[in-house]
Amino acid sequence: MTMSRFLSQEAERLAPYTPGEQPTDLQYVKLNTNESPFPPSPRVIKAVTRAELLKLNLYSDPTCAALDGAVAAYYELRPENVLTGNGSDEILAFAFRAFCGQGKPVAFADITYSFYHAQTALFGLEKQIVPLREDFSLHVEDYMGFPGTIVIANPNAPTGMAVPRTDIQRLLEADPNRVVIVDEAYVDFGGESCVPMIFRYDNLLVVQTMSKSRSLAGGRVGFALGSPALIDALNRVKYSFNPYNVNRLSIAAGTAAMEDAAYFETCRGAILRNRGWLTGELEALGFTVLPSAANFVFAKSDRVSGGELYRQLKENGVLVRWFDKERIRDYVRITVGSMEQLVSFIDETAKILDAV
Repeated sequence: MTMSRFLSQEAERLAPYTPGEQPTDLQYVKLNTNESPFPPSPRVIKAVTRAELLKLNLYSDPTCAALDGAVAAYYELRPENVLTGNGSDEILAFAFRAFCGQGKPVAFADITYSFYHAQTALFGLEKQIVPLREDFSLHVEDYMGFPGTIVIANPNAPTGMAVPRTDIQRLLEADPNRVVIVDEAYVDFGGESCVPMIFRYDNLLVVQTMSKSRSLAGGRVGFALGSPALIDALNRVKYSFNPYNVNRLSIAAGTAAMEDAAYFETCRGAILRNRGWLTGELEALGFTVLPSAANFVFAKSDRVSGGELYRQLKENGVLVRWFDKERIRDYVRITVGSMEQLVSFIDETAKILDAV
């Protein structure tokens, strides 16, 4: 790729996030981007009406009142405790800009969602990288003395491992003058949510998404939950950047998705069952599988490298995610898809191992 001669020094220093592959050349068994294998709720389909489509000539509601209200009702909060956005990535960007800067560094794990690195580079922030322990567990003791904003993905990605809510509580109480951002993108699949602690700790910001457990990855709907003061800070950034940040169709879809708790529970339950089956099958093939509280598993084999497994699976029409990074390059991350997808993945993986 040719770099533009007009590129600023600041843009040249950026560390862009690398999304998972979205190929169009072939029909793959797609287990690489942690999308839901299930369609959106029928109520979502019903909500995106012709009447709503005909209003696309009009701006969306900048306050996202209907969507914020649905999120608040689900979590038994008030609308002033909620900010919705164009995916949780945008919410995280607002938070990095609002709570980090001169004299306010940010800390996060060495192995975690790489978007955090992209945001610190984008905003020119001072950061401290805190290594996970040898077994990939996160210990809040490693963050206790840090004076700035702390970001913890819980459950973590790409490991899938979770931190108990009581550990986050100790971190919040250790220094009430710093913000702790808990990124709960995968919490619906087995993690302990910190949402119940929002009224007790005004330095807690919880970020969630509808991309995974509510089948709206393409709808781009995320949200933050926190004290009114923290939400006001995020709104300050939002209205300085993109006031109409959630489009009309996503507001309608997200509202309907939050209101259909029964469909959410049905899909979530299926993912949990499928994850158990996938873990057992991988272990039967000799894989080491980290304990997952997410809609994916992180696994390695002693018989084939992570990179080679990824490449051979792709050649045979199956996509998983591989990270060519120190400490984790032996692993692949496998999205928990439908049973049909997972059976195909296991069959192809067994063939690869048999040929080793």
